[in-house]
Amino acid sequence: MTIGKTKRLSSSRLFGYWMCLPALILFTIFVIYPLFKGFYISLNQWDGFSSMKWNGLKNYGFVFEDPVFWQALKNTFIYAIVSPVLKNVVGLIVALIFVQPIFGSYFFRVCTYIPYTFSYVIVGVLFGWIYNPTFGLLNNFLTAIGAEELIRGWLSDPDIALFSVIMVDVWKCMGFHGVLFMAGLNAIPQDLYEAADIDGAGTLKKFWHITLPQLNSTLVTGFLLAMTGAFVNNYDVVNVMTGGGPFHSTEVAIYTIMTTAFRYSNMGKANAMSTILVIFVAIVGFIQLKVMTRDENYE
Repeated sequence: MTIGKTKRLSSSRLFGYWMCLPALILFTIFVIYPLFKGFYISLNQWDGFSSMKWNGLKNYGFVFEDPVFWQALKNTFIYAIVSPVLKNVVGLIVALIFVQPIFGSYFFRVCTYIPYTFSYVIVGVLFGWIYNPTFGLLNNFLTAIGAEELIRGWLSDPDIALFSVIMVDVWKCMGFHGVLFMAGLNAIPQDLYEAADIDGAGTLKKFWHITLPQLNSTLVTGFLLAMTGAFVNNYDVVNVMTGGGPFHSTEVAIYTIMTTAFRYSNMGKANAMSTILVIFVAIVGFIQLKVMTRDENYE
């Protein structure tokens, strides 16, 4: 390689580094620095206003002895498992319906996607009214069809309150996942179905042996997006609908952290909770990354 080519290659690489520098600076300011700053605060006793007092690992000891946090962490993992599964199942069903040449399909696609554009606050308030035990639409509908035995206190019963909140998240996001699956369905070669028809395969066999395998990468992507969002995007809907109740049955880790920090002014303990949550999410994220980058998911 000549000296001129070497200089051009070096200059090209340097240009690439310079182009990445602004993003790296922003990432450092808004992600790396807050991460280390939060860990430092977790080692101190601080109310957010007065000077910090070194506390060592005592905040972590307080967190490990706090049953509310571990209940919230348990709820978070339930949320992060159940919600992605339901979002993708419902999204796939919606996509299978809307890819069919039926009258008004474009209109219903838009109607299904619109809730995804709403904020969680708006959706939470809306379903707070729907779930209301006195004038709520859901219980009144069950009464109208003669199914009074199914009437529940959807947000006041600790056994079902968390799942009621999860269903709100599923309703909001089903349009987005439906769009993902519609794109995947439209990308499946039609000659595969034609060959299956020649072999006499029925609808169910074509679904299991053609549609699902061809949607493998879409399923992985949809599940990873839903799970990532379920860990960090559930504060608003929980805060608006239940405030973490009843009896902490819907309280998630983000809600506990926010309450500890801003209601009880215990920044040190709140940052210790955040650090523990980051570790758990990082482990899950690593597993997600390993699954997502497997070659067979994109064959």
